[in-house]
This record gives sequence, structure tokens and C-alpha cells, in this order.
Amino acid sequence: MSQAPDKQRHGLRGLLVDLEPLKRDRDFRMIWLGQLISGVGRQVTVVALPFELWQLTHSSLSIGLLALVQLAPIVVFALAGGAIADAVDRRRLLIVTQILLAGCSLALAVIAAQPQPSVWALYVVAFVAAGVGAVDQPARTSALPRLVPRERLPAAIAVSWLSSQTVSVAGPIFAGLLIAVAGVATAFALDVATFVASLAALLLIAPIPPHPEATRPSLQSIREGLRFALDRRIILATFAIDFNAMVFGMPSALFPQLALTVFNTGAAGYGLLNAAPALGAFVGAAFSGWIGRVRRPGRGVVVSVAAWGAAIAAFGLLTASFPLALFCLAIAGAADVISAVMRSSIVQLATPDQLRGRVSSIHILVVTSGPRLGDAEAAVVAALAGPQFAVVSGGVLCLLGLVAVLRLFPQLLHYEIAADAPLGGA
Repeated sequence: MSQAPDKQRHGLRGLLVDLEPLKRDRDFRMIWLGQLISGVGRQVTVVALPFELWQLTHSSLSIGLLALVQLAPIVVFALAGGAIADAVDRRRLLIVTQILLAGCSLALAVIAAQPQPSVWALYVVAFVAAGVGAVDQPARTSALPRLVPRERLPAAIAVSWLSSQTVSVAGPIFAGLLIAVAGVATAFALDVATFVASLAALLLIAPIPPHPEATRPSLQSIREGLRFALDRRIILATFAIDFNAMVFGMPSALFPQLALTVFNTGAAGYGLLNAAPALGAFVGAAFSGWIGRVRRPGRGVVVSVAAWGAAIAAFGLLTASFPLALFCLAIAGAADVISAVMRSSIVQLATPDQLRGRVSSIHILVVTSGPRLGDAEAAVVAALAGPQFAVVSGGVLCLLGLVAVLRLFPQLLHYEIAADAPLGGA
């Protein structure tokens, strides 16, 4: 009689995110806690900067330009950042980048506090912050497999995404309220303060020295990383499918315009639009315990991207109902986080440590450039045909692009992770 409830509880635990990395891996736990706190401030800035530009220019094109301004340094510095991450102590590199990013947020706060904030000054700081972030992210991503053993890596990735989506829910909602009450300068200042947590966490963990076979940063080392990624079709497939989803299906550049002119919900509604995908992603990450048992994650990525595109198209069709529109964004967010965890697991497990920083930098280049190109694409289409058409057409094009990616990379549907595969295996 007692066995059935036990099985049910075991089944529920099997669905919930696996927290073993937080319990058993101290350095991972410290990094996770630091990012959880500083991530709230970072999300406040992510929301506040486009809102400030809209208030100053009343044009979605200005936000599209912001995306391009941020894309340029990512393209220039991401690959070099990955080569640096492979050649130096990743902990020390992260300390430097966190200090520089805190300085950028401080500069944004000073600019926003001026009686007449300079739009171009905001663009300049955004450019610098994006360049620093392009070095920070490969170092952070490639450090993760050094903080946990192989068998807990998928769980650690899922827990990291859970943290990310937690702050992505809390940050935008808090940002909307904070902007409405205290203004954008205060929002940027909060971001500066929260960097203390991430720096403290980095100072408390052990060094993460480079692999003994690591090479010095150079054009040759960058080419080596590119050649490895291009030769691994399964890694290339994960890049292509995410790039398609983000370029055509990411309408975040239109959120200020939609909130203020379509839904008429003001700054608080703008915060909810930004928070809804993250809320869905939070739920998806919280119930991600099953992902570590998936042996064919490529199929999961395909299904998730299809769900993402369909949900975005539905969001554009349901602008008459703000709650239903938010629900569609939440569904899209849940699909996106499942895709992200599976894609990240494929990339990390297929890459040896001495190349992981460089391959991670390519991954991050795709992950970060896709949404920015998507912002620019959505802004242009919205200027020509309206924001609702831009959203719906983006979702439809995402689904069509998915078909094209599968024709180019059919192995994505058949890729299988062997239970005993070595970390960094082919």
C-alpha cells in the first residue's frame, strides 16, 4: 500500500530540477549564489536601457540600433575572449570582467541622471559593456565543467538556467516598478551595487587554471576553435537552430512599443512583457529533472524550437488580450529554456576542456548575436508594417527556418549521448 505513494514521490522528484550540484559542489554553489544576486541588477539594466531610449526617442528603431551597437563588439571580441579564457585562469579573468561591467553600469547611472541624457553616450557605454561581456561569458560558460563532475554537468546547466530565469522574472518586474517610482538612473545604480555579490563569490572559489595543453591566445588558436566547431556537425547544428529561432522569433525590441501603444499598460506592463518569457523558462527549468535522462537531446531541441516559434506567432495574434499574450510568451520561454539546456549539454559534452573556451565563445556569439539581429529585424518590419505583423511573421519564419535547418543537419534528430561517453568525446 505504501509503495504507490513512494513511486509517485520518486516520479515527481524525477521531474524537478536536480539540485545535487548545489549540494555537493561548493565552488559551483558560490558562483551560482553570486550570479543569482548580481543577475537581478543586470536584468534591471537590460530592461531599463531600451526603456530609456524609447523615452528619449519614441522610436523602436533606436532600440534596433542599440541591438546593432551591442552586436558589433560581440562579433569582434567574442572569439578572442574564448581564446583568452582557454589560456588564463578563468577565475581571475572573471574578476576583471565583473569590475569592468560594474563600471559600465555606473556610467549608465551617471548619464541617466543628467537633465538631458545623451542618446549617443548611452550607445557608447552599451558598446563597451557588450565587448566586456563577450569576454566574460565564454570564461563563465567554459568554467562550469571544471566546477562539477561529468555526471552532474547537465544538472548544473539546468540549475544555472533556473537561476538565470529566476532573475529574468524578478528583474524585469522589479525594474518596471523601480523605473516608475524612482527613474532609470536609480535602476542602473542598483545594478552597480549587486556586482558586489558576484565579485565576492569569485574571490571565495579556487583558481581555475588553464588546461596543461592550452595554447596562447592567437589567430591560430582562434582558427583551431573554429575548425573544431565546423568539423563537428552536431555542434554546428545546435548553433544553426538557435540562430534561426532568435533572429526570426525574438520580438523583445518591440516590447516598449507594444506596452505603451498596443496594450496601453505603461512601464509596469513593459516589465511584465519582459518577465513573461522568463517566468515560463523558470517553470521549464524547475521541472527539468528529466532532461539529464534524455539520450537523444537533438530531438528535444527540435520540438522545443517548434514550440517557441508557434508561441511567438500566437503572441502576435492575441494582442487584444494582455493576459493571453503573456501566457504565450511564458510558453515560448519554457520551450526556449529546454532547448538551451539540451543544446548547452551537447556542446559541452562534445568539446575537450582545452578548446572549451573557444567553442563556448562561438556558442555565445550565436546566442547573443541572434537576439540582437532579431531585435533589428523586428524593429525594421514593425516600422514598415506595424509591431503585430512583425511578431507574427517572425514566429512563422522561425518555423520555416526550422525545416531548412533540419534539411541541412538531419543528424540532429538522430544524435545520441552514450551513457558512458567521456567528457569532450566526439
